Amino acid sequence: MKYRLQSILFVFVAFMLGCNEYMIVGVLPDIAAQYHDSLSQLGLLVTVFALVYAIFTPIITSLANRWRRHHVLLVLMVIFFVGNTWTALASNFISMLFSRVLTATVAGAIISIVLVMASFVAPREKRASLVSWVFAGFSIASVIGIPIGTIISTTFSWHDSFWMISGLTLFVFAALVWLVPRNTPQYKSTLSKQFILLKDSRILLGVIFIVTVCAADYTIYTYIRPLITNEMGFSDTWLNWLLFGMGIFFIIGNKFGGWIADNGGVNRLGIIYITMTIFYLLLGPLLSFRWVAITIVALLCVAFSSYGSSTQLMFLDIAEKEYPQSLDLASSLNSIFANIGISLGSFTASQAVALTPMRNLGYVGAVYGIAATILVFTLSKKYTAKRF
Repeated sequence: MKYRLQSILFVFVAFMLGCNEYMIVGVLPDIAAQYHDSLSQLGLLVTVFALVYAIFTPIITSLANRWRRHHVLLVLMVIFFVGNTWTALASNFISMLFSRVLTATVAGAIISIVLVMASFVAPREKRASLVSWVFAGFSIASVIGIPIGTIISTTFSWHDSFWMISGLTLFVFAALVWLVPRNTPQYKSTLSKQFILLKDSRILLGVIFIVTVCAADYTIYTYIRPLITNEMGFSDTWLNWLLFGMGIFFIIGNKFGGWIADNGGVNRLGIIYITMTIFYLLLGPLLSFRWVAITIVALLCVAFSSYGSSTQLMFLDIAEKEYPQSLDLASSLNSIFANIGISLGSFTASQAVALTPMRNLGYVGAVYGIAATILVFTLSKKYTAKRF
């Protein structure tokens, strides 16, 4: 019974973090209207958040290894609450920027600690399933959190969208005090010994692959609202339903990713990212056929979210067998490099939108898709060769 409650809580933590990270995408036009700034400039909020997330996650995760995980997690949750509440109160772009920096500083370490705890509390045969559900928590945020946040923003104010997340944070904090495991094994070591993990060629290929997939994702996701309304021609009413539907397909992709992790793992990912690249190439020419275009976006959502369980379990498998002192760092690699990819993708998208029509974003995503495909086939070969 306690394992089930812990599993639900871990998913809820991911949901809370996903709401904070992704909701900004749905409310960017409303923030732009209040601050009188362009969408391309405000798109940098996504870029900066992701970049800070990527820089600070390995540092905090590695330093936190010196103290009990459950104590560190609760402290990080308090900082997260302060940062998100600051965002809700932000009255100008600079205040918003610094509040997002504070939140990004701790968000990655929170999910990394949760993933380590999940790997210890779950029976080995259920690890892939639980990990996929934790990643699905971010997708559930897309299904429920982003549409609700967008509705709140358009009906009341975007500030109220972030107040909702602050309320969720208080609930999650109380549940963590009650349910978080207090005795997960830890290997204390120096920073240099932990970062030796990054010298492994399989790890390097894996993290670069994650960067390219997430960069492909955020070439369109950063501007998904104007793509749906301005380019495809859907109304604001349809927008909320379509964002909800995208979240459903993200969940399907995460659960599909859990199945892949149990049935071949990274060795099965290549065909998915070949398909993703083809869809990206088709997106621009087919944007005028709005139902065809939104179907392509739905299938892209599945592809974006299929890698997580396979790469997470691969990183943990390599760390457990060869770098046990780096287990905490290994657990954070998905989050770190996903956000480097998000930063890269959102920055590329903002530059592309400033220079070319928005419909060309699909071609930018295809470039990243080609890179992801090459990387995952190379990774599969190296991982399989060294594993057996």
